[in-house]
Amino acid sequence: MKKAVAAAIGGALVWSVTVTAQWPKYPDLKVPRDAQGKVQMDAPTPRTADGKPDLSGMWGRAESGPPREGRAGRAGAGGPGGGAPAARAGAPPQQAGTPPPRGAGAPPPPGPGAPPPPAAGQAGAPTPGNINAPFAGGRGGIQLEPPTDRFPFDPGGPPVATFFEAGANMPGGLPYTPWAADIKKQRLALINKDNPDANCLPMGFLQFHQQPQPRKIIQTPGLILIEYEANYGLRHIYTDGRALPPQGDPQPWWYGYSVGRWEGDTLVVETNNLRGAEDGPSDGWLDVNGSPYSEQAKFTERFRRPTYGHLQIDMTLEDPKAYTKPWTVRVDQRILPDQELIEFICNENQQFRKRIKID
Repeated sequence: MKKAVAAAIGGALVWSVTVTAQWPKYPDLKVPRDAQGKVQMDAPTPRTADGKPDLSGMWGRAESGPPREGRAGRAGAGGPGGGAPAARAGAPPQQAGTPPPRGAGAPPPPGPGAPPPPAAGQAGAPTPGNINAPFAGGRGGIQLEPPTDRFPFDPGGPPVATFFEAGANMPGGLPYTPWAADIKKQRLALINKDNPDANCLPMGFLQFHQQPQPRKIIQTPGLILIEYEANYGLRHIYTDGRALPPQGDPQPWWYGYSVGRWEGDTLVVETNNLRGAEDGPSDGWLDVNGSPYSEQAKFTERFRRPTYGHLQIDMTLEDPKAYTKPWTVRVDQRILPDQELIEFICNENQQFRKRIKID
C-alpha cells in the first residue's frame, strides 16, 4: 500500500523530458542577448512605463540554498543545481498518479549483487533540504528536473525553502503548534495520500512556487496574474490601491484574496481569507510533506527582480493557530525566455486515486 502511494506521488511530481519541445520556441526580441545570441541573465531589470520593475515572464524554480555535504557525490543523480527544466517538456507533463517513464530522470534499478544505496549521512546519500536531490528519505531516487546553475547563497537572507519541506533549512524546523504538528503527523502517516497536487486540486503557494512545472507572470497597471502550469492554477493579485479585506469578509478560497503594493522596487503582496486545513484533508498544504496552515493564515510575499534573469520571493506566514510565531522563507526563480506554458489538464487520465484504491 505504501509503495503504491509513493509511486503515485512520484508520478504526480515528475514530468517527462524529451529531445523535441512540444511548443516551438518563438524568440522574444525584448530579451537581452550578447553577440552570440546568448541570454544575458545579469542584464538590468526591465521596467514598466511608470518605472516599476516588470515581473512579467516565464519563470522556473531555481536553487540558492546553502551548500550541503554530499552534494558533489550526487551530481550524477540530483545534480548540483536547482532551477528550471533544461528542455521545456517534450511531452505533456505527467498526469497525476502516472509512473514516470524511464529516461525522465529516474536512475535504472540496481542489478544483481549491486551494493545498497548509501545510508543517511554517507557520501552520495540524499540530503534533506536539497531541493534538486532525488526524492529524499527513500522516495525512489527520482530526479525532479535537470540541474542548472545555482544562484549565489545569501547567508544574510531568510532560510531557503525546499521543495518537500518548507522549514528544512530553518534551525529547529517550522515552529508548529500542537494542532499543526498533529496534522502534519497524520499527513505523513498517509504517505501524502491527500496531497492536493496528487488529487488535481489547488496547491499552497510554496508548492506552486517550487513546482518543476513553470509559471507565467502577467503584469498590468492594476492587476498581476500568475498562471501556474501545475494543476492549471490561476492567481489574481490586485494592485489598484484596494485594501486587504478583513479576515472572514470574502468567502474563503484556495488562493485567498491578494492585494499588492510597491515599496520601492519590491512588490509586497498580502493574502488572507484562504481555505485552511480545517476545511478538508487536501486544504491548507504548505509543502509536499503536508505542513499545514489554517483559515487564520495571512501570507506576505515580497517579490524582487534584482536582474533580468532572477526573481526572488520572500514569504512570511502569520498563523497563530498553526505556528507559535511568524516565520519567513525564501524562494528563487529563473527566467525561461522564448518559452510558453503547456496546457495541463490534471484530471485527464488521473490515476492516483485508482492506484491507492480510493476509487
